[in-house]
Amino acid sequence: MDKYLICGLGNPGSEYAGTRHNTGFMVLDAFAEASGAVFDDRRYGFVAETSIKGRKVFLLKPTTFMNLSGNAVRYWLNKENIDQKRLLVISDDVALPLGQFRLKGSGSNGGHNGLGHIIQLIGQNFSRLRIGIGNDYPRGGQIDWVLGHYSPEDMKTLQPTIDTAVDIIRSFVLQGIDVTMNQFNVKGKKVK
Repeated sequence: MDKYLICGLGNPGSEYAGTRHNTGFMVLDAFAEASGAVFDDRRYGFVAETSIKGRKVFLLKPTTFMNLSGNAVRYWLNKENIDQKRLLVISDDVALPLGQFRLKGSGSNGGHNGLGHIIQLIGQNFSRLRIGIGNDYPRGGQIDWVLGHYSPEDMKTLQPTIDTAVDIIRSFVLQGIDVTMNQFNVKGKKVK
């Protein structure tokens, strides 16, 4: 059976729930809810298992804290013997406006410490979905911004993107990264 690992980045603990840096967790929570999967506290993370048309999908919310996310990702890839090409990491991104997203098959960490640690441990060849949280903060205010909570107003902008991210995960598992990128990345870009 084909196996996939979908990892949403964030920080564990109730004080971080609903913060911009936990956007990856929020996407996985939405996906788990839509597929009836339940998270268990397992090694290095909260893990849920589900399947989509005969493919086994592991959902991972690392409990290593953001800057050590790679430990959780590497452990679960190895434990379940999942090919890196079947890994999708979902993270927040200050370089994108709130609610916009970019799906890529590989690349740099874009200044994101969680992605940076994963790349450090397993290399760059994995898919990632970056979700914009905006950057409306004063100079030197990035940490307070990413650890700040979304307002109800923000959530109105973000919720449709979270819903789209759930569809992106499903498409990634069923059709692979290239088809999924072609399907979802066209928003705001001219289609060639």
